[in-house]
Amino acid sequence: MTTKNTRPQGDDTVKPVALALQGGGMHGAYTWGVLDRLLEDDRLTIEGVSATSAGAMNATVLAYGLSKGGADGARKALHDFWRAVSHSADRYNPLRWAPWLKGTHSFGLDHSPLYAFADMMLRVFSPYQFNPNNLNPLREVLENQVDFAALRKHCPIRLFLCATNVETGKIRLFTGDDVCVDAVLASACVPTLFQAISIDGEHYWDGGYMGNPAIYPLIYNCNTRDIVIVHINPLIRRGVPTSAAEILNRINEISFNSSLMREMRAVAFVTELIQQGKIERGEMKEMLIHSIRSDDAMCTLSVSSKYNADWDFLCGLHDKGRHEADMWLMHHYRNIGQRSSIDIRREFL
Repeated sequence: MTTKNTRPQGDDTVKPVALALQGGGMHGAYTWGVLDRLLEDDRLTIEGVSATSAGAMNATVLAYGLSKGGADGARKALHDFWRAVSHSADRYNPLRWAPWLKGTHSFGLDHSPLYAFADMMLRVFSPYQFNPNNLNPLREVLENQVDFAALRKHCPIRLFLCATNVETGKIRLFTGDDVCVDAVLASACVPTLFQAISIDGEHYWDGGYMGNPAIYPLIYNCNTRDIVIVHINPLIRRGVPTSAAEILNRINEISFNSSLMREMRAVAFVTELIQQGKIERGEMKEMLIHSIRSDDAMCTLSVSSKYNADWDFLCGLHDKGRHEADMWLMHHYRNIGQRSSIDIRREFL
């Protein structure tokens, strides 16, 4: 994995940022790479993280690693977590990516007859039928990698994990003493794969339906005005999908980006009011939005690769994330605390 630091010369000011981490299955290893590079740069401090699904797992492991050993501890914790995910898939996941498929369809599982069969069965049977004991290997991985009691006692950042209430359709943010293994699993509960997670009599599905991730807790609860969004789901995918799998994948990408785009519309509206002098700057907070994303790279990955925990694939995603974060630091570090590094209206509206 890449460790080269191409840190730009000049400004060495330590700047606080808040992070917003999207979900996207095993593609979350891309976010691992982004975090790895950001943690390596001692000019940044992370004040808070809002995260969903795979992003929630990254955020929780990040927070625990920071509490145990600072930035270096967080980098190690993230590496160990993703390594454990890969090992778990070797043991439990029947959809393992076969070595003879190397070089085919971007590490996807499309060439696997078992994947095709499982994909068909998931459209017919629910997890209450094919997994009545509600087994989830990620629970074991999380419990082995994170001491949740210790994290609740001393969490070095403001941590917000997003889940969707099944019955009300409202977003639920798990933070502070509510952070536990069930909260992380709730945030990552894909309803076609896992039974709804029950917490205090309420049931939850993946947070991506209502906040992927939610931005508002960072606005309300963090002092920094700078929010760095780490994207996994492409905002732009050229061409019209024609196969059933491609259509469903694009529907999911659009729906999982919709809540973020709505919040960006509100941020853009308030920003314009402040900049036009219609609201005093002291009355409302002018947010500075930054974005780390690789739409072109993510668009080359098939939807089936979200289930691929092959270590080489995860490391490749990690390296892509590191590279993109490195480029972002090189070109936009100077914007932190000064201005948004993206045109919010053009990118989201």
